[in-house]
Amino acid sequence: MGRRRVGEDQWRYGGRASAEVRGTLLRCALDFVRATREVHGVRRIAALGSLLTAKPRPKDADVLVTITSDANLPDLAKRARQLKGAAQTRINSTADVFLADESDRYLGRVCEFRECFPRVRCRARHCGGQQHLRDDLDVLTLDSALIADPPLILFPVLVAQIELPADVERILAAPLRLDYETRNAHS
Repeated sequence: MGRRRVGEDQWRYGGRASAEVRGTLLRCALDFVRATREVHGVRRIAALGSLLTAKPRPKDADVLVTITSDANLPDLAKRARQLKGAAQTRINSTADVFLADESDRYLGRVCEFRECFPRVRCRARHCGGQQHLRDDLDVLTLDSALIADPPLILFPVLVAQIELPADVERILAAPLRLDYETRNAHS
């Protein structure tokens, strides 16, 4: 008798409906943006990837954060771990937080470890070289055109370069738009 193969989507989410998977990832992304926009040195936060498509059960939430050279990486890393932890705890999913500098150069991803020191199994080029930066550029890089012009900018203003799925608009974009309108009304 052969083994029954279960696809990654089924393994990851089981019987969860698309609305639960997508809604949870979008709410996690919203929480991340609201927490991270106050971190020193964060210049822009954008959403990327399959969550911005109509894919019923995307595997993760992808976020791009543009930072200054003096950004508070420990604080940003804490927020990234909270995002990943929320996605993992709520629906057995994950998230990637990609980093770029102000000249749209890809830096790598936020390291998922709370304590930063060189690890043998780490695939970063300079593990522990810069606190909380996983510069695993041999594993993954983002195209500079995508960094310069992401599909959905979430901070400091909301800018959609694509037509957003209804749930992205309702759960992620609309609350941020309201945040910015409220902030501007009080300025």
